[in-house]
Amino acid sequence: MQGGDMRKGFYISKVVAAACVVAAIGAVATIIALSVVYAQEKSKNLETPAVTTTKSSPSSSITTTTASSAIPSSATSTSSGSTPLSTTPSTPKEPWHHYRLPNSLAPISYNVTLQPRLTPNAEGLYIFSGHSAVAFTCVNETDLILIHSNKLNLTIIDGHLATLTGLDGTSAPSLRETWLEVPTQYLVVQLSSPLQVGSSYELVTEFVGELADDLGGFYRSEYKEDGVLKIVATTQMQATEARKAFPCFDEPAMKAVFHMTLIHPQGTVALSNSMSYDPVIILGPDGENLTVTKFEPTELMSTYLLAFVVCDFTYIGETSENILIRIWARRKAIEEGQGDYALSKTGPILTFFEDYYNITYPLKKSDQIALPDFGAGAMENWGLVTYRETALLYNPGVSSNGDKEWVATVISHELAHMWFGNLVTTRWWNDLWLNEGFATYVSYLGSDYAEPTWNMKDLIVLNNIIGVMAVDALATSHPLSSKEEDIQKPADISALFDSITYSKGAAVLRMLSEFITEDVFSEGLHTYLQEFKYRNTVYNDLWRHLQMAVDKAGVTLPHSVEDIMNRWILQMGFPVVTIDSQTGKITQKHFLLDPDSIVDRPSPFNYEWFVPITWIKTGVPQEQHWLLNKEEIHAGMALGADEWLVANINMRGFYRVNYDSENWERLLTKLNTKPQEIPVINRAQIIDDAFNLARAKMVDTILALRTTKFLDEEVEYMPWETASRSLDYFYLMFDRTEVYGSLKAYINKQVTPLFNYFEDVTENWTKIPDNHTDQYNQVNAISVACRMGVKGCKELTTGWFKEWMQNPSDNKINPNLKSTVYCSAIAEGGEEEWDFAWGMYKNATLASEANKLMSALSCTRQPWLLSRYLQYSIDPDKIRKQDATYIIVYVARNPIGQPLAWDFIRANWDHLFNNYGGGLVSFGRIIDGVTQRFSTEFEYKQLLQFKEENIDQLGSATLALEQVLERTRANINWVALNKEKVFNWFTSEAPPKI
Repeated sequence: MQGGDMRKGFYISKVVAAACVVAAIGAVATIIALSVVYAQEKSKNLETPAVTTTKSSPSSSITTTTASSAIPSSATSTSSGSTPLSTTPSTPKEPWHHYRLPNSLAPISYNVTLQPRLTPNAEGLYIFSGHSAVAFTCVNETDLILIHSNKLNLTIIDGHLATLTGLDGTSAPSLRETWLEVPTQYLVVQLSSPLQVGSSYELVTEFVGELADDLGGFYRSEYKEDGVLKIVATTQMQATEARKAFPCFDEPAMKAVFHMTLIHPQGTVALSNSMSYDPVIILGPDGENLTVTKFEPTELMSTYLLAFVVCDFTYIGETSENILIRIWARRKAIEEGQGDYALSKTGPILTFFEDYYNITYPLKKSDQIALPDFGAGAMENWGLVTYRETALLYNPGVSSNGDKEWVATVISHELAHMWFGNLVTTRWWNDLWLNEGFATYVSYLGSDYAEPTWNMKDLIVLNNIIGVMAVDALATSHPLSSKEEDIQKPADISALFDSITYSKGAAVLRMLSEFITEDVFSEGLHTYLQEFKYRNTVYNDLWRHLQMAVDKAGVTLPHSVEDIMNRWILQMGFPVVTIDSQTGKITQKHFLLDPDSIVDRPSPFNYEWFVPITWIKTGVPQEQHWLLNKEEIHAGMALGADEWLVANINMRGFYRVNYDSENWERLLTKLNTKPQEIPVINRAQIIDDAFNLARAKMVDTILALRTTKFLDEEVEYMPWETASRSLDYFYLMFDRTEVYGSLKAYINKQVTPLFNYFEDVTENWTKIPDNHTDQYNQVNAISVACRMGVKGCKELTTGWFKEWMQNPSDNKINPNLKSTVYCSAIAEGGEEEWDFAWGMYKNATLASEANKLMSALSCTRQPWLLSRYLQYSIDPDKIRKQDATYIIVYVARNPIGQPLAWDFIRANWDHLFNNYGGGLVSFGRIIDGVTQRFSTEFEYKQLLQFKEENIDQLGSATLALEQVLERTRANINWVALNKEKVFNWFTSEAPPKI
């Protein structure tokens, strides 16, 4: 349903609203005036040395900032007006030198009024101004207030950067000194006497900030509609960016109630976490009409979950179970129906989670908004979830089934957080894995409920588990849960947003849910959420509630939930379980991709785990066995002459499995004769385990390659996708060597039957397979076939692409096949094809379509086009900042583009580091993606040199670089050991044509 009818029943009358905004309007004059001062001071800064000063005026003034950033590097105000510079020593001495807040104050509520300017001022700056009043209680005696503030220009009132008053009859001490402690991002307020324990106070600040395009805090997003530039003021607060929007106690345990007011241009809409009262029109200082939108108080919540948006968007909506659900996006996107799919699935997914947690949805509304510029995939702001357009918008005629799955999965992930993460929040970021790993796991349950024919519960294996096992098999991996004292700085927190946190977190929680059963897991979640709602927790609180559910249900475990799970979260890595089918002996050891790597991180459990082993013997499921020691004998696993076994059924456990050579041979025979007797996920698992065990020198590489021989008879997606990914490593190591010709001939032989199968199933490519994963495997068939030169494939893809070039307004290429068709055609083509694709990319109105073209543009074999594309990537007029790092990595995937991308990031690292930080957190992705092929001593030395030259500018890429160095060393060793025999095997399996 369109328009304003949806608002009836949810908005409070204008009379009540007018009363509510009196206080806000009282702050408007100050807020509007601040922008004038900011512009004047910014202008002056462009002409003055980079030294911070304090400008005074009779009524108020604003701290000016360095010329380069318009952000105070330090500012001090005292009653005498002196302005000493503030520096933070390497060893913290004062409370404001520590990155963590002291435990002396507890916030109660905030009243925040913000006015973003959606047009630049005379100096070309987009800014916002604001007024904040935070009420807090003193819980431990102190004469110091520390509150986070970052990149805000604070107004000086009566000689200080804030004012303090007592509440409920309490008198407040006078301010002795105030300043901005920039390194630790504090506003420091020293008092003349201590605050009284148990008493409450209110701290008021007025400020101006830049509405920058840095994707963090309160920031600016841009798009064009009918050739007109449109500006969106939006937010991304996680993890430490709320302090860029207004001064606040910016830690997840500092929950409070937020009263938000937004002043915005008439004709725009303002959104926040809670329902709005009816907007009120006021007159601005220049005679223009402004809208004041005040919002109902939020629930008790953390600062990182705040959100507010001012935009010219529209929405579609419905009411489901008394919850207002709205999908917001650009007007054209909504008019084209791109939000319809998200709206149709949001209600069912919310219903699923209400049943799963057995707790009703805690809010009145669920707004979801698609933003043109957004650094992450999505953000679970309570009641106003923000998304990249690709994660929320779907157009059936243009989008692929993969796009559709992504939308369903991301919506499910974010809505899972509404309870787990928002209602109950982990105390500190060291337990981020619990929040994000949990949401990643249950997102597959929610999307499976919304799309029951997709087998989503199986796809977590491919989408998350297999990939993260490669990362967690490095000696430079890290445990899921860190010590609280080890995570202090914002950069420490940012580094935690990695695949270990999300995907390994999901994998071990899935494993736990499997061995205690999903019903028991759900019951434990219910009591956990009930006890801690609106509060904060540590991971042990969840273990305690799951143990209660286990005990209540009578589930038998060999140890407590806490003892079992601590071995999976407090030590990095995972085991490889080796089963000797001749003796029944089972052993475990820490699996390392490079067996020669040095593990210098100590483990409290000596890298041993309690391992739940599920298994089948000759096709028959067996009773689960717990491996509780380094080695054990299990008589049932000693096999007879005609028996075989497979362990870790459906990859429920987070471990790899190795066998004695006899069982390996029996499995290979079974794969080549009756593969359907092995579950499909385990057919994929056998391939993945074998290739990784070969990398670790635990089995021969030729054995791993032999697990792919049955693929000429295989038509299921999961084995083919796993084999394709496993062979990707061979492409990376050998596509610049003589081995590649023989490799290509062998894969050509294996994929040709699959290509022919889908040609028949789709009636010569005119139909779409019915099954979700068959649609994926059709893409695999064409992608691999074209890459390996299967007869007729390139002619097919280039023909479709040329047909589109001849009639750009009518793209008949099947949406599922677009990515592979675009890439194949651009690789075979030249400048004409590239320029056509670039033009279509720039004009794409659907983000997922733009993404496909953005990736395909990197497939060209023309070095000069790749170099030009790399230059485009750091031109914000051509490529959105959020996409820059993806393009660099895409180019590096191309064997011709890889050295170009490596040269490019080395030449431009300063620029990337200084201009593409904030909400992107992507430097690790760049380093990892650009160095995938590194396998020579020369490349290893280049990495060391890069590390040395940029040691102070690695940020969140620091750990990634160490992992890349480790991987490169392993690649060097692997190639030396395997190149000759791999070449000989491929040649024997697919002899060259003479």
